[in-house]
Amino acid sequence: MFFGSYEHNLDAKGRLFIPSKFRSKISGTVYITKGFDGCLAIYTKEDFEPKLKEYMSYSYNKKDTRSHLRINFASFDEIDVDKQGRLQIPSRFLKKEGISQEVTIVGVLDHFEIWDRQKWNEYYEENYSRDEEIAESLDSKGDE
Repeated sequence: MFFGSYEHNLDAKGRLFIPSKFRSKISGTVYITKGFDGCLAIYTKEDFEPKLKEYMSYSYNKKDTRSHLRINFASFDEIDVDKQGRLQIPSRFLKKEGISQEVTIVGVLDHFEIWDRQKWNEYYEENYSRDEEIAESLDSKGDE
């Protein structure tokens, strides 16, 4: 499980040190894709497999499903964690999501996200004040 937020900087080659608390949960290859709201999402192999099963359960006969699957799978990539605990973030991902050298890494249960720091701060401030309102509207599996 990933949680917490950490401010880091990409080096000149686009490499990112993974926070030590996250590094202990990651080995070898991870999966990177576009996230929601302008971030990048990183999944371990173990956490990515349930996502694949979910995607495979969608009906490909629906236009929106096809579009979603195409966009998302076109943006997936496998990247390796190097011996220093860094990820080499492909530049196309950084450009597409507008991520600068200053980033915030945010743990979100089964994955972590990489945000441009300024974009994250704006998102956080915008949503923090309405968090209780959002929580009221959430649907839980236990609320039946």
